[in-house]
Amino acid sequence: MEKSRLFNSEEQRVLEEIILNRRDVRGNHFLDKPIEDDVLEKILMAGLNAPSVGFSQPWEFVVIKDKDIRNKIKKSFETESAKAAELFEDEKQKEYIKLKLEGITESPLNIAVYYVPKKGPVLGQTSMPDMGRFSVTCAIQNMWLMSRALNVGMGWVSILDPKEVAKVINAPDSHELIGYLCFGYTDMFYEKPELEILKWDERKYKDDVVFYEKYQ
Repeated sequence: MEKSRLFNSEEQRVLEEIILNRRDVRGNHFLDKPIEDDVLEKILMAGLNAPSVGFSQPWEFVVIKDKDIRNKIKKSFETESAKAAELFEDEKQKEYIKLKLEGITESPLNIAVYYVPKKGPVLGQTSMPDMGRFSVTCAIQNMWLMSRALNVGMGWVSILDPKEVAKVINAPDSHELIGYLCFGYTDMFYEKPELEILKWDERKYKDDVVFYEKYQ
């Protein structure tokens, strides 16, 4: 069996920079420039090489460039966003309404990422059935990091009705939407996450969330 390659300190530093500079890009920053085929292939390759429970690879990707399809998906966002705004109150609601939370039509490329459950037991998933969904999330994170390394912006749109999306793209009932992603070149990447800059919530630091051996 061949040995895996080891990475040097400079390569490790670059990966750290990519992780620290990953951002959620929204529609007001996407450029009207298509994603080249070779760039798309690298993004998909990153997703396809994510870790998965029991090597199940429980993912499928729907690449969407058609404007009519994206306009129909956008309608679902608008409906769900209006519902979500009602859940916030006072100043928070005003802030929510001002936010640009997606780039479905502004970005040149959308990818719907689906979880496809396996029939029968999956190694490592028998006690924690959500491990298949978590595997798909790993694929999305891989795609996000590869996009950032390629200087391509990505935004993850979660304010959607999965059933409406399924109707638009003819997804089978057995498939579960995990992520609806928007990709495109951007005029900027924020130095910090946009919602942190806008003080939507406070950043959590290591001392806030890391425990050793057990919870105190």
